[in-house]
Amino acid sequence: MQRIMIIGQPGSGKSTLARALSRITGLPVIHIDRIHWQSGWVERSRAEKTRLCHEAEAGEAWIFEGGHSATWDNRIRRADLLIWLDLPPGLRMWRVLWRLVRHYGRSRPDLPEGCPERLGRESLAFWAWIWNTRHSARQGMARLAGSEAAEGKLVHLRSRREVAAWLQAQESARRSGRSHAEPR
Repeated sequence: MQRIMIIGQPGSGKSTLARALSRITGLPVIHIDRIHWQSGWVERSRAEKTRLCHEAEAGEAWIFEGGHSATWDNRIRRADLLIWLDLPPGLRMWRVLWRLVRHYGRSRPDLPEGCPERLGRESLAFWAWIWNTRHSARQGMARLAGSEAAEGKLVHLRSRREVAAWLQAQESARRSGRSHAEPR
């Protein structure tokens, strides 16, 4: 397994899972937020994000976490595994709040330098966006997960407990000499 695609809504744990899987597999992590944002919270153009995603997806080995759904079709075709983190909205909102508090005034590890966590109009708009898109974004992920390209590659995790158990299975597989536990 050389290419792992992780999708999920904000606060689902994509970056955390990607870093944990990287420690287990040795695969490099690509964070969509580093493609989406430039220093100072400057958003890249859609065309630039698409170009950068395609460049990253062309690599031989990666754990690619995050969105830019315009490139999902290409990414899923190249991926060996699709992990869909499908956690409840309340938990995700709590996690977004917790990461704001934990990293306040600093850039998170999955963001470019110069993008400190802050509380302001933009962050309130982000929270509203998370809530307002909770159904439509999930439907898009469900379509991807149900696509022919995802067949036989999907791991659909719906709780913190499922994520922890799946990660433990990956660690156990690595220790026993298998490359990974099979999709479920």
